Amino acid sequence: MKSIRFASTRRYPALTAAALLAALLSPAAASAAPALSAPRAQLSDGVIEGVSIDTGQTRVHAFTGVPYATPPVGPFRWRAPQPVARWAGVRRATEFGPRCMQSDGFAKTSRSTRMSEDCLYLNIWAPPDPQRAKLPVLVYFHTGDFEGGDGSDARIDGANLAAKGMIVVTVNYRLDVFGFFAHPDAAQESGYGAAGNYGLLDQLAALRWVRENIAQFGGDREQVTIGGQGAGAVSVSAHMASPLSRGLFARAIGQSAGAFTPINFWTKEYAEDVSKAFANRLGASTLEALRSRPAEALLDVKDPEDETPFGFWPTVDGYFLTERPGAVFAAGGQARVPLLVGSNSQEAHFSRVLEGRAPTPENWRLMLEEIFPHNYPAQIMALYPGGDEQEVMRSGTALASDMMFGISTRLWADLHRETGAAPVYYYFFTQPRPPLARPVPGEKADPRPEPVMGAEHGAEVEYMFDNFRQQPQYAWMDEDRKVARVFSDYAARFVKTGDPNSEGLEKIGSPKERPSFQRDGLPLWPPAREERGGLVRQSIGSDTRSILDTDSERYRLLHVLYKTAFPNVAGMKP
Repeated sequence: MKSIRFASTRRYPALTAAALLAALLSPAAASAAPALSAPRAQLSDGVIEGVSIDTGQTRVHAFTGVPYATPPVGPFRWRAPQPVARWAGVRRATEFGPRCMQSDGFAKTSRSTRMSEDCLYLNIWAPPDPQRAKLPVLVYFHTGDFEGGDGSDARIDGANLAAKGMIVVTVNYRLDVFGFFAHPDAAQESGYGAAGNYGLLDQLAALRWVRENIAQFGGDREQVTIGGQGAGAVSVSAHMASPLSRGLFARAIGQSAGAFTPINFWTKEYAEDVSKAFANRLGASTLEALRSRPAEALLDVKDPEDETPFGFWPTVDGYFLTERPGAVFAAGGQARVPLLVGSNSQEAHFSRVLEGRAPTPENWRLMLEEIFPHNYPAQIMALYPGGDEQEVMRSGTALASDMMFGISTRLWADLHRETGAAPVYYYFFTQPRPPLARPVPGEKADPRPEPVMGAEHGAEVEYMFDNFRQQPQYAWMDEDRKVARVFSDYAARFVKTGDPNSEGLEKIGSPKERPSFQRDGLPLWPPAREERGGLVRQSIGSDTRSILDTDSERYRLLHVLYKTAFPNVAGMKP
């Protein structure tokens, strides 16, 4: 009953606790000390006071731990988010709110100091002088398998992007059983005939909060981009497919995953079956009984089939979603907004496919025969050849990456390119994250599987946010800083205009006919389209440039396999 996991269970060793606390604890700690006068904002529910911080480029205002909904506790557990109550006086917004209830292992980059069901808070980073101009807005949903993570994650600190002339908002949303429990009794009392998807409804409430309040920070509510990585990217694709989210955003960014094969949402019936099995295992026959149980106890309930924690997953509930996102996109029913989307060169390592065996041609052949049924191994071998050890490592990494996240991301790009009536900017991130700067004594400097074959899942996030100072445990080099400048500039331009390039540049003709660089030295990024047997794609790394992705046959074959040979893997529940 477990859903697909977006993050590796490996947790890399960090620096000392003291060093991490010094680097990560407060939104301003790694940037600068607060200014003398604290910024304030008049919201629809009351006044908040934040801090002014120095990014090294300019000052920005930070407001953290801002409530956007009533705490979902007691009778509000497993209900859609409710409006936040007004407060009197000035509310300090200088500390991150509690992260939502989750299992251990996700808090490594969190700067929140505690965990609670009372967790529906967001964070805003904005340039000063909010009356000066209407600024574009990025609302970013964190990763974490829909089981963990929070908006205080140091990797998605919004200060450096805000310094580029935009507003950044990060959001906490309910997770795991609190976010996706779909008992039929909860549907009966909901008022809209559905249960589950509370985490997605939290995100929706945050988008509505932004629409109502972002002008108080200098933001333009008509120029909102939604973005996310992993589970956050799956959320973005779901909002593009949901009729409830329509009109709340103008652009979208998806990084390494989407709600497409094999990361499909559950049916309503399957989600209800899982939720009823959970309630039976707990010995609770009513919602009242379930709501009376301590939050920590709900996280500890084990599936009797395998004695692992129950897994919960987004659902086609008939309310937030009436069809799976893939069907919505295929019919052209999604939000028709510009999309920046892509995946990484090492979403998963070849060792994941070989299961620890040596990367020899013989082991490669045997593993393909074990994994794939019937006559498929020969077809797979033709697309992922393994003639020698180096080729096995490259093909193994490519196959593992495609199966985990590459195919869902490519399907998203293709479907929106075909039916979305809006440009798609498709990337391939290749810059490997560096090893640890100061390893823990007795530990390896680089605990990742060896050899490193590319950019691992999630590695692009700190480059796009240009947040190396928030991740001091890594030995960042000048080349990493160069890649971060390129990717963060692309992201900022896309948030501002729906195009990662400078305004006014022509992007016509074949790659050979186009200029390679823009006037400011940033490599030109053309929109995705089929050309000379491939798909135009931007390779982002030490050698950022446009390439032709000729791997369409790989994705087509894997799509067929997931639909026929592997009907119940990963997120593909019946």
